[in-house]
Amino acid sequence: MSTPVWRNRNFVLFETGRFLSSFGSSLSTIAYPLLVLSLTHSPAKAGLVTFARSIPQPVFSLVAGAAADRGNRRRQMLVADGIRFVALATLGTLVLVGSAHWWLVAIVGLIEGVGSTTFMAASAGVLPAVVPRHQLPDAIGARRVWGSTVFLAGPPIGGALFQVGRAVPFLTDAVSYLFSSASIIRLRTPFQEPREPETTPFRARLVEGIRYTWARPFLRTCALLYGLGNPLMAGILLALVVVGRDQGLTGGQIGLLTAALGASSLLGSLLSPLARRFLSIRTIMLLEFTSWFGAWLFVAWPNVYSLLALIVPFGLTAPITDSVVDGYRIAMTPDRLLGRVETARTTIAQLALPFGPLVAGVLLEHVTARITIALFAASALGLFVWGALSPAIRSAPSLSELETAGTLPA
Repeated sequence: MSTPVWRNRNFVLFETGRFLSSFGSSLSTIAYPLLVLSLTHSPAKAGLVTFARSIPQPVFSLVAGAAADRGNRRRQMLVADGIRFVALATLGTLVLVGSAHWWLVAIVGLIEGVGSTTFMAASAGVLPAVVPRHQLPDAIGARRVWGSTVFLAGPPIGGALFQVGRAVPFLTDAVSYLFSSASIIRLRTPFQEPREPETTPFRARLVEGIRYTWARPFLRTCALLYGLGNPLMAGILLALVVVGRDQGLTGGQIGLLTAALGASSLLGSLLSPLARRFLSIRTIMLLEFTSWFGAWLFVAWPNVYSLLALIVPFGLTAPITDSVVDGYRIAMTPDRLLGRVETARTTIAQLALPFGPLVAGVLLEHVTARITIALFAASALGLFVWGALSPAIRSAPSLSELETAGTLPA
């Protein structure tokens, strides 16, 4: 009988480092738009900074994934943590001395985004190195519990720290990357299986993950659906900050509203094992798409608190979907391709993500918040129809396939 993931020392050690790092990032995530709004009073510039911070994911992921599969994943993660530490410490110092122009904030956000992309590409190989493949959905679910806890506590604390001092969230985030590096150094488990030297040209290796994903209808459809859905929530969260500011809320109060996503995600993560036991993958995915119907409440009643009708249901369903879709994909992917497949998925799924806050910021500056949210809600309705009618989703695989994951062909 396998050891439960919560009692797996290597898993807990690695996830503790990720938790502390993610907690620091959640502090600065809300501090970025708050800082830019305080410097410029421009939602469009706040959206542009958020765009700069997230654009490295789709642009740089394939290269980072190929590097992770070819090189040393542990070393790549440590370098990424170092990049992020320097970036956030620099930004915190600039804010502290009063030299943080909004375009400098965008540059630092871009550098941090590159570091995060580099780290994520290499960290994809850690889970199957420390957790048996049939336990990967449990591990993903447990990871979502940690992540939801971060999102529950991080935004209100980040908003409150911003009120104490604008530099505090960024300096705290910088320190969090040191804890991440410490956990990686202490983890002695190899992060990759023994490999044969690869003679395939680098360009061919670069696209191998995309070919693997694209050849499997379920993985391809999931990547496309979430690729078009991810920018919607990113835009909604920026809208929450802007609308909250317009209604006179403080940074701490806006953080508390944002924390509703973390609270509901935490509950959804805890309910994930029960949902996986009784619901099919298709039903779980459709529940997440259905959660977007709550956005129409804001269209009818344009108050910042109306956004909770979307944020709470989405938070409940998203971690359950992640546990089955991500767990299935990681379990079915050969180790030699894991970094490339994960970054191929990231490239497809997050290609449009940076444009969510960018579009939301421009719309909020030039049209009403009601129109902005209505456009986002209409886009989500289209995704619901696609997911409901998709043959790949109707014939979604069963989690029982994970028991034979090691025997499937690459």
